[in-house]
Amino acid sequence: MSAFKEISKIAGAFVGVIVGAGFASGQEILQFFTSFGVYGLIGCVVAGLTFVFLSMVFSTLGQRLRAQSHKEVVQALLGRHLGMVFDLLITFFLFAITVVMLAGAGSLLQQWLDLPEVWGSVLATIATVLIVCLDVRQVIAFIGAVTPLLVFLTVVVAAYVVSTPHASHDVLLAAAQQQPRGASQWLVAAFLYVSYNIVAGMPFLVIMGGQASSRRNALWGGVLGGVLLGILMLLIGAAMYLRIDTLGGVSMPMLALATQISPGLGHLMSLAIFGMILNTAVGMLYAFVARILPAGGTPFRLGTSVAGIAALAGSFVGFIKLVGVVYPIYGYIGFLLMGCTLVCWLRSARPRAIA
Repeated sequence: MSAFKEISKIAGAFVGVIVGAGFASGQEILQFFTSFGVYGLIGCVVAGLTFVFLSMVFSTLGQRLRAQSHKEVVQALLGRHLGMVFDLLITFFLFAITVVMLAGAGSLLQQWLDLPEVWGSVLATIATVLIVCLDVRQVIAFIGAVTPLLVFLTVVVAAYVVSTPHASHDVLLAAAQQQPRGASQWLVAAFLYVSYNIVAGMPFLVIMGGQASSRRNALWGGVLGGVLLGILMLLIGAAMYLRIDTLGGVSMPMLALATQISPGLGHLMSLAIFGMILNTAVGMLYAFVARILPAGGTPFRLGTSVAGIAALAGSFVGFIKLVGVVYPIYGYIGFLLMGCTLVCWLRSARPRAIA
């Protein structure tokens, strides 16, 4: 595999894991960035730069340790005992993300096709459980191919919004302040956003880094993934802020923006978001059950079904509420991981793992 292909593979895997229902729909960006107005856009830049640093460190650390799972890296950063606790927290966070994805599917179908939210959640649950149980790799690969479509649609929507008239700054700021917030202060929100996403993305990133043929490829793969995430965040954040006066209370703000431009574009955006919901839900549910039961076999399939039903029940809390509650909690937990990562880098990673 060429260096460029390997770098792109690492970056794409990282972006694909992070871009789930909350990111793709715009709900996460709305609560953690856009709701703070112009300061939220500055927060997007701060978060993007932090993503670049952390993804670079985790990818190269995974390569240095030849990591096969996140446990090796977590224990290297936090020590054996604290690492075991954090491993347990990550495992339950995988389940929590699955719950949020299923809630997102319900909100999507309600906003897109005006169907009861429970229908979308049930449909996503059935599809997710079947894909995990049957291990339909072709289906998973197809769903993963939705990521480039979503990136393209995001660029189109953002470019259109930025290039067309919008309300005055005072009107936009007043509307932004009425939106739900993931934290009380914009800089805290930016770091919280990075923190909980790193908790979710780190297990996949270190494994991809562990498979890299060289430290250089691992480093640039992490850097490219962080840069792409930062650009997407800024595009989505800017587009939603310039139309924030029209987005009050919607669960899927990016879908609302796409539909304002063209109903056809709205349908394409809906399909892309649903694909990303399934992509993330399948990955999270599989990782959660596989951490408890050996993959494959009857116990694994039974465990997947039980976990899927439990996640469906949890999804009835509501998508917006789950995003605003679950993610900040794990964001604060993730601060410990970020702090230990920085200490590790300052002590040894800069000259050996990063250089």
